[in-house]
Amino acid sequence: MMYIGAGILIWAGGWLLNVYLANGKYADLTAMKIAIPLIFGLTILLVWEYFVIGFQINPVFLPRPSEILARMASEGPRLWADFVQTIIKGALTGYVLGALAAFGVAILADRSDFMTRGVIPVGSFMAALPIVGIAPIFVKWFGSDWESKAAVVAVMVFFPILVNTVAGLRDTTAMQRDLMRTYGAGYWPTLIKLRIPSAMPFIFNGLKIATTLALIGAIVAEFFGSPTVGMGFRISTSFGQLALDMVWAEIVVAAIAGSAFYGIVTLIERRLTFWHPSQR
Repeated sequence: MMYIGAGILIWAGGWLLNVYLANGKYADLTAMKIAIPLIFGLTILLVWEYFVIGFQINPVFLPRPSEILARMASEGPRLWADFVQTIIKGALTGYVLGALAAFGVAILADRSDFMTRGVIPVGSFMAALPIVGIAPIFVKWFGSDWESKAAVVAVMVFFPILVNTVAGLRDTTAMQRDLMRTYGAGYWPTLIKLRIPSAMPFIFNGLKIATTLALIGAIVAEFFGSPTVGMGFRISTSFGQLALDMVWAEIVVAAIAGSAFYGIVTLIERRLTFWHPSQR
């Protein structure tokens, strides 16, 4: 009961502190915007730790955060190898290939109404394909290494980037296009100097959506065949061995990688679309 009571007190204290900081006169400072989520996250971890001890929860069902951190420290090289295999080789490669393919098809579709009417329904069909169905097929086609995972990721990220890019390219007004024609600009100068910059917020919206899809696709695809390395492989085998602390360690690494990936795309968006009202 002592640990349970300590967990309740920590939760109440962290909650009151965050409310005070969020409503204080320094709430708009960058330091406070960083401190508030950090305090909230630390509070959750401490409550988790004390509740697991207090309620005597079996580590097989839910390990303590300290046990997860200890496993991460002891399995650092293995976690890094899994990270490189799944995130760098599988997710990132597939993300880049899918984004380039979506952008190229969006340009072709923009040139032709026939292409637009044909590509969007096909893209919708591809987006509806279940990953548990296409992953085994791609493993048969491309082998069990990272190439098949990259192919799965490319298919998953293709549609959201395509749809957002097509919508962005059509976002310019008639007055803006007439002005470019007045200057004697053809299709390609208008595309490069007007339509692509105007479409940037839409394009980055698709890219940000695709960051999470890439991570999920690469990990899930490894459940259907992979060499003896990779985050999905490790999660599957560790769960079979009831090593839940290792499973949670992989989940933590995946969450950190996904957040960093999303943050990098958002940072690039802010640098390139500083002129857009959403960034002001």
